[in-house]
Amino acid sequence: MLSVLQVTPELNAGGVERTTIEMAEAISRAGGAALVASAGGRLEPDLEAAGGELIKLPVNSKNPLTMALNAQRLAALIKKRGVQVVHARSRAPAWSALLAARFTGTPFVTTFHGIYNGRRGLKRFYNSVMARGDVVIANSEYTKEHILTHYRGEPQRIVAIPRGADVELFDRAAVGPAEVAAMRTLWNIGLHDARCVVIAPARLSRWKGQMVLIEAARLIEERRPGALKVIIAGDAQGRVAYLQEMTAAINAAGLQETVAIVGHVDKMATALAACDVAVFPVIEPEAFGRGAVEAEAMGVPVIATNLGGFTETIVEGETGYLVPPGIAVALAAALERMIDLGPQARASMGRLGEIRARSLYSKTALQKATLAVYQRVLREASERKGAKAQRGMAL
Repeated sequence: MLSVLQVTPELNAGGVERTTIEMAEAISRAGGAALVASAGGRLEPDLEAAGGELIKLPVNSKNPLTMALNAQRLAALIKKRGVQVVHARSRAPAWSALLAARFTGTPFVTTFHGIYNGRRGLKRFYNSVMARGDVVIANSEYTKEHILTHYRGEPQRIVAIPRGADVELFDRAAVGPAEVAAMRTLWNIGLHDARCVVIAPARLSRWKGQMVLIEAARLIEERRPGALKVIIAGDAQGRVAYLQEMTAAINAAGLQETVAIVGHVDKMATALAACDVAVFPVIEPEAFGRGAVEAEAMGVPVIATNLGGFTETIVEGETGYLVPPGIAVALAAALERMIDLGPQARASMGRLGEIRARSLYSKTALQKATLAVYQRVLREASERKGAKAQRGMAL
């Protein structure tokens, strides 16, 4: 029976957490033990429903003493539960997981879920733990190239596995008209509202580009009053000052009826179905950009910055538009192009995106490829053990 210990900081909203749960589901479905060491969070019920078991530890801590204690706790857990593979998904917990894996002789896998800044000194060393896996998973070809460029990893140890979208969950046919109507009512959008409804689903963080979107909305409202409705959906996760700055910018531009900050959305598939366009105006590279794939799976055309993973998941002019980072005028122009397309042409663009997303970025493909990585490191560990035994016999 396959026994895998995933180590991730928390279980709140985010791509790291959702991929952790998806792999717990795959391991459990394969008859294995899906253990997750984490500080926990709002997605704990989702982990349980997926067949995973939460081992609550403060692995989100960057305190060196706590990290050392976590390594001891993880090593004890590995021995007690017969863990065969340790899979780390973030830097602070990865250091604890690496020490525990090396101490117990357990194969160690890491996943680069993002692009880590810091090319020198202590920060570079801190980041380097993510390149120390027996196999290193990159969540896009862009991320793989980053690893090869900035870390001395062996190319054969680095595997690109694109993050998947749950195409069963993100399926427009599975969302009823009543659900869509209820969501739009929640956002104060009338049944016959002719505005182009745009959603920006991402945690509220400056690098996600919400301020650029607010400025683009202001430019459009000046030229074409009443043409656009913007929904900013995401959790501030404690960034109160940034939330206040966004609200102040909306108020200063008189966009209270145009731009709405709606907070965390539980039913993202319904939210996407209630919109005409999804926007991801990041000002720094997104390693993959799962939200764009989820939008495409729902048949929603996408506008995103031409950085990082978005250049792989969006086909310019076919499934959406790519714009330069941080330039509100360019983003406004792309939004106006979407407005001018009209409902039918936007729907046609959305269908192309849906076909592509379902063929290339399914959750099932991610699960299958990651399970293959687990089998690979187990096989290689067995081969190393056998070779060592043979050398011992020869002596």
